[in-house]
Amino acid sequence: MEEDEDVGRTETPLELRQKPGDTRHRPESVMSMRTDRSRKEAPDFRPEPGPGSGPGLGPSRFRSVSPASKGLSLKRSWSMEKLDHFTNKPGTSDTPSPTRDRKSTHGPEVDPESCRLCQKVLGDPVWTSCGHGFCRQCITSYWDWLGSSGDSSCPQCEEPSRTRTRTRGGPQMDSTVQEEHKLILRSRCEHVAEGTDETGSGTSLNQIYTELYITEGQSEDVNTQHEVKTLETIYKKKIIQDKPIRCQNIFKVLPDQQKPRVVLTNGVAGVGKTFSVLKFTLDWAEGLENQDVSLVVLLSFRELNLVRDEQYSLLTLLHVFHPTLQKVTAEQISVCKLLFICDGLDESRLSLDFNDCEVVSDVTQKKPVNVLLTNLIKGNLLPSALIWITSRPAAANQIPPSCVDRVIEVRGFTTDDKKEEYFRRSFSDEDLSNKIISHIKTSKTLHIMCQIPLFCWISSMVLEHMLTSDQREDLPKTLTDLYSHFTMVQTKRKKEKYEKGHETRPEELTEADREVLLKLGRLAFEQLMKGNIMFYDEDLEQCGLDITEALVYSGVCTEIFKTERVMFQKTVYSFVHLSIQEFLAAVYIYHCYTNRNYEVLEGFLERWDHNSTLEVFLKTALEKSLNSENGHLDLFIRFLHGLCLESNQRVLEDLLGPTEISSKTIQTVIHNLKEMNTDDISPDRSINIFHCLTEMNDQTVHQEIQEFLKSENRSEKELSEIQCSALAYMLQMSEEVLDELDLKKYNTSDEGRRRLIPAVRNCRKAQLSGCGLTEVHCEVLLRALQSDPSHLTELTLSYNTHLKDPGVKILATGLQSPQCVLEKLRLTDCQVTCDGCGFLASALKSNPVHLQELELSKNFLQDSGVEQLCEVLQIQQSALRVLRLRFCGLSQISCSALASALKSSPPHLTELDLSENPDLKDSGVKLLCDELQNPLCRLKTLRLECCSLSQISCSSLSMVLKSNSAHLRELDLSKNKLQDVGVELLTPGLENPLCRLKTLRLRLCRLSQISCSTLVSALQSNPSHLVELDLSENDLQDLGVTHLCVFLQNPHCKLQTLRLSCCKLTHISCSSLASALQSNPIHLTELDLSENKLQDSGVQQLCTGMKMPQCRLETIRLNHCSITDTGCSSLASALQSNPFHLRLLDLRSNPCIHDSALEFLSAGLSPYCGLHILRS
Repeated sequence: MEEDEDVGRTETPLELRQKPGDTRHRPESVMSMRTDRSRKEAPDFRPEPGPGSGPGLGPSRFRSVSPASKGLSLKRSWSMEKLDHFTNKPGTSDTPSPTRDRKSTHGPEVDPESCRLCQKVLGDPVWTSCGHGFCRQCITSYWDWLGSSGDSSCPQCEEPSRTRTRTRGGPQMDSTVQEEHKLILRSRCEHVAEGTDETGSGTSLNQIYTELYITEGQSEDVNTQHEVKTLETIYKKKIIQDKPIRCQNIFKVLPDQQKPRVVLTNGVAGVGKTFSVLKFTLDWAEGLENQDVSLVVLLSFRELNLVRDEQYSLLTLLHVFHPTLQKVTAEQISVCKLLFICDGLDESRLSLDFNDCEVVSDVTQKKPVNVLLTNLIKGNLLPSALIWITSRPAAANQIPPSCVDRVIEVRGFTTDDKKEEYFRRSFSDEDLSNKIISHIKTSKTLHIMCQIPLFCWISSMVLEHMLTSDQREDLPKTLTDLYSHFTMVQTKRKKEKYEKGHETRPEELTEADREVLLKLGRLAFEQLMKGNIMFYDEDLEQCGLDITEALVYSGVCTEIFKTERVMFQKTVYSFVHLSIQEFLAAVYIYHCYTNRNYEVLEGFLERWDHNSTLEVFLKTALEKSLNSENGHLDLFIRFLHGLCLESNQRVLEDLLGPTEISSKTIQTVIHNLKEMNTDDISPDRSINIFHCLTEMNDQTVHQEIQEFLKSENRSEKELSEIQCSALAYMLQMSEEVLDELDLKKYNTSDEGRRRLIPAVRNCRKAQLSGCGLTEVHCEVLLRALQSDPSHLTELTLSYNTHLKDPGVKILATGLQSPQCVLEKLRLTDCQVTCDGCGFLASALKSNPVHLQELELSKNFLQDSGVEQLCEVLQIQQSALRVLRLRFCGLSQISCSALASALKSSPPHLTELDLSENPDLKDSGVKLLCDELQNPLCRLKTLRLECCSLSQISCSSLSMVLKSNSAHLRELDLSKNKLQDVGVELLTPGLENPLCRLKTLRLRLCRLSQISCSTLVSALQSNPSHLVELDLSENDLQDLGVTHLCVFLQNPHCKLQTLRLSCCKLTHISCSSLASALQSNPIHLTELDLSENKLQDSGVQQLCTGMKMPQCRLETIRLNHCSITDTGCSSLASALQSNPFHLRLLDLRSNPCIHDSALEFLSAGLSPYCGLHILRS
């Protein structure tokens, strides 16, 4: 919404919403008609055929009409054009309505009972103050087109209209009622009490309100992590990527979006959602913002809970919750523009069923409150009303996405400037605020938590007290320390208010204080175990807590309802922040341990030995917290460990009771934390163990990891599992995005590697192969894919055989996320089936624009799995370019599906690997080749190793090379019985002058020297493209190599890699190769002669070519070649002559080479030589 220019106007236009899914353009901002109408084109209200037109006015009917002259006003240009676009018949004057006087204007003659815009019979008529009548939909659409800046001039006569919602004979909002309602809202909102609800303690909202960071969208993983973890995610975010939204503008139309009707606001507890609601409401009540809204209706879910078992009509509910609106009628709320603000969905105890809910459209019809609310949100009730819902993240999914037009997130104080602004606003003493700000920055934990405005209030209260009192204690740096002092400060405030004249030292507790705080602790603990953050009188009574006692401790337990609401017999209570509830719960359970309250301990821990020590108690409690599904006990367990420290026990001595904990016990607790076994626990949850150490002031692990990150030889440093958790936390919180996370590079246990997985959130490439990952670890990866922003572009999960389809299903959920930017996904040998393919295909259909490479080799996908993947390839937006399906149990049926995908327009695949699928056979390849001949096909790499192919496939592929020679660059036909005949059939394609094939692999194809001769003949005709040739494991013998060397000596030959391992070669082949190296040594960089009986004589001859200064060989493989020290000496001599190029020399499996010969070889190398020798 935009601000209204005429603040005095109280009557506003109705809202015209686009139909769901209608993305057609609507004007986003329009200049005032009074100032520059000649620049604006008028909307065309004539009926238009086409989708969505219908009988009523729709967005599709906004058509531009240019004025006759740019210098004329819109009024004059319209009259000169005789309003051609608003009527089908001529006329010169207005005819007054028989029912009321109207101002005379120039214009066409129209039927007095027809709309001045669409010329149809008035439907749901609206009359401007100047007397002209319009259909409500037409005039609303017209004003929406102008924008909501407050300009409500009549389109007929240009006179400003005092009312934009007057209906002929219809109801209007009584301005007196509206002003009285605004006064009530102002009194309710203009003064607030941070953390308390004490009468007289309020502060001006405008004075302390600091603009929060509100952005469209939400953080990931809101249902499966503690909210402190969400804060860490937000803290890490680079907020420059998001455009903040002022809370007053949440209903404003953004570019390329339709105007929202239902807005859902997410935010962790205490981040400022309710303050945003109060600020929005106050600005409206003061006439500053959103004046196009007739009424703002506040409906707190805490209040709605109290009437959940009763039946009301929406109108009656309005009257009950806002008595000042008693005079408002059903007709009025149906006509006027209302905004319902439903605050605190996470506190709701209503059952909201959006799938099977009775439809209610009458505002006077009585129904249960949950039914009314569901229909209001769905738009069945008051479809023109705006709805604003606020919630903590974990409860937000109660509202289906289809019912929400916009999701925004309140992130609180995300920048240092905002935090500092808050503290400076809170204290007039600049020196005090500077000290507080400086201290907050020294503790990362406190700094992160200060994103929450309410935590800033807690911090400021504690730090002000400690900095201005006579206490000489160290300022708190941990949460436990801070909350311990907060509890005592609250106690002191209670004493000052209720026990004047009986002042005691603030660190002292009376027996009554102690009893009440422990009762509050019991309440906090029992409700935390149930997952409740709000409670009622009966909950307090169960804990033996008197209502008056709760009110006395109002800084801790807040009364929400006011006494004037006599119709509500219940009062609602909650702790001012969830973290305070968690702290008091920890205090209570610690007290139960020290006082041997076995009944509570057995209920909490289920198995409990009465003689257990503190170490065992904490370890058992930690195990319970680690096994919680959503981490709701994470902060509680951190507090519980922090309470062991002497400093915190000294502060809470009267509350916890006398306890003596030896330093040995503390060291045992710390040792237990560091050695905690978390094999079956999420790595995300394991990080909380590191936080527990922080609460116990143990910084050793943190310091060790800082030193590790600074070291240059990280791979040599062995990491413990707790160090891996700490490293994962520090890496994911780092401002620098990690280029690659390769778990195999870390010297740690398998469990230690798994604990590193959370760092994936802050890296671009993740190599997680063979690490024993399960579904639990996929949940962590899911959060990385959903994070905003997500950095992960490459993810390798191969050889994790426990992932299976359930793990893939979780990953697929991440792939669907709009934040996911993953480009490469490798899942080789993860026991994925066709079901897993289905999950992946579904995800890629919904988000097809990023993933470019998918590897599913060595999974039993079968043809049905490939058919599902091929559906993705046929999507026009698909980015998938590389598909690897080796050893997947495929047949020619898969080839048929892939052939259809290759016909897609535009074609996508550039690399296809179908190797080791022996059921493909010639018939399958024939199907593929038929489509590969299509000139539009862009396939560059085709691998068909071990597919039971014969010379028939060679004939088919030769046709491809001839017809589509511009694209295919790599062809692998290894391990197929092609024989010499097959190569002969392939050569017509190879010798085609336009053939651009760069790599040809024919390993183990039953070839002889005849194939070498055939290949050389073809390549001599087209020598300049092939750079890699693999003929290994064929019976080529020396004669075959002699033929190949003829090709190598061709001055146009560009061959760089030649692999001839296991080809029955002797020293004769070495002689031929040496000659080739001398005559054309420029290009060949890799030569593989392994597993041939070359002996020393062969090496000696080869070295004659290697000595040539022009030789560029970088890799020579001579493993298993019967070489002795003599051959090694020849190699040393060659390298001394030409030491600058060779980088890898493979001499493995030559047992007659002694270490002394290898040492001699290494010693003779030039210091500039970067040679790496592979030895047995």
